[in-house]
Amino acid sequence: MSEPLEIERKYLIAYPDVAALKARCSAVYEMEQTYLHAAPGVTARVRRRVGEREEFFHTEKERITDRTHVERERTVTRAEYEKLLQTRDENALTVCKTRYCLPHDGLTFEIDVYPFWKRVAVMEVELESEDQHYTLPEGITVIREVTSDRRLKNAALARHIPDEAELL
Repeated sequence: MSEPLEIERKYLIAYPDVAALKARCSAVYEMEQTYLHAAPGVTARVRRRVGEREEFFHTEKERITDRTHVERERTVTRAEYEKLLQTRDENALTVCKTRYCLPHDGLTFEIDVYPFWKRVAVMEVELESEDQHYTLPEGITVIREVTSDRRLKNAALARHIPDEAELL
């Protein structure tokens, strides 16, 4: 059986009009991601996601390319989540964000709005292959693609939040 792959592209975007965006979205979640100690080459985290209900996840990722990772994710109970939090990486902050799920052209674009930025946000889309063709949703101002910019990985944001001026 092959490993589950996550293939995604990521964009730095201008801070969206969240009221207009929310009206177009299929779901909106408040999320907290806490990074855990993990083996070399592996990023491990737990996520608390609140939308219509509260859910908890444990995820491990291994990089293959800038666009592709092996991703193992499972739903966990609140008790498992709290136990996993005991293995948190004490050098990493919990990353909080609001995620807007925007359906477009048969795909779901995920727009993450962070409380520490007021001029930019991040949009990503998961694909079936690295060379899959797609169009970007209208009404979103893309500043540039940042798929290869490791500073904008959530695990990196947990350690250092770049100033918006560095990103623009």
